[in-house]
Amino acid sequence: MYKIKLDTFEGPLDLLLFFIKRDELDIYDIPISYITGEFLQYMEVIEQLDLESAGDFILMASTLMQIKAKMLLPKEVDEKGEEIDPRADLVKALLEFKKYKEMSEELFLFESDQLKRNYRSNFESDVKETPPELDTLLKNITIYDLIKAFKKAMEEKPIEPVHEIKKINVTIDEQIKLLIDRTANKAIVSFVELMTEMREKIRIVVTFIAMLELVKMGKLGLRESENFNDFEIYGLENG
Repeated sequence: MYKIKLDTFEGPLDLLLFFIKRDELDIYDIPISYITGEFLQYMEVIEQLDLESAGDFILMASTLMQIKAKMLLPKEVDEKGEEIDPRADLVKALLEFKKYKEMSEELFLFESDQLKRNYRSNFESDVKETPPELDTLLKNITIYDLIKAFKKAMEEKPIEPVHEIKKINVTIDEQIKLLIDRTANKAIVSFVELMTEMREKIRIVVTFIAMLELVKMGKLGLRESENFNDFEIYGLENG
C-alpha cells in the first residue's frame, strides 16, 4: 500500500482546530455530534490512503464518540456539586495545542526571515532559493476540499464483482508523469474529469498521492472550480 504524510494536518488535534476555525465554532462549547461526523468523514479517506498517522486519528475518533455518549447520559457532578463537562479535557488539550502551534509558526517565520538575510558560511543545507509557498499553489483550496473531491471520485466509481485476483501495475512515478504531461502547455485539468477516465480505484488513489507530491514539490498548483465538489489542477507556469 502506498503511504503519504499530509503535512497540512500534524495530527488529530490539528484537524479539529481546522474544523473549528472553518465553521467558526466556539472552542469552549464544541458541538460534539457535528464535529464527530466531520471527523469520521475525514477518517474514511485516511483508511483509503493508509496514512502512517491513522492510529492517532482512530484514537481521537474513539475519544469523540466516547464524549458524545457521555453527553447523552445524566450529568455527573464534582465534589462541589458542579456539573462536569465531558468535553473539558478535549477543550484543554485543544487550547494547549493551539498555543504551541501558534508559537511554532511564529518561530518558523522568524527563522525563515533570518536565514534569508544571514546565510551560514559553507553550510549547504541553507536553501538559497525556495519553491513557491504552498498557499500560493493552493489558491483558495484547503485539504478538506481535496478530501471531498477525492471521496466523491471514489464513491462514483462502481464496484465490479471480482472473480480473480489481478495485480494492477501502477506507480506514483507513472502518475506523476501523467499529471505533468496533462498540465503541460498551460493546460488546466479538472480533477473529477481526470478521475472519471480511470477504471480502477487503486489508480485513483495513486494519482491523488502523485498530485499531492507534485504540489509539495512546487510543480503543480490547485485552485477552486465552479463545481462545488471539484477543483482545477494546473502546471506551475500557469501562475
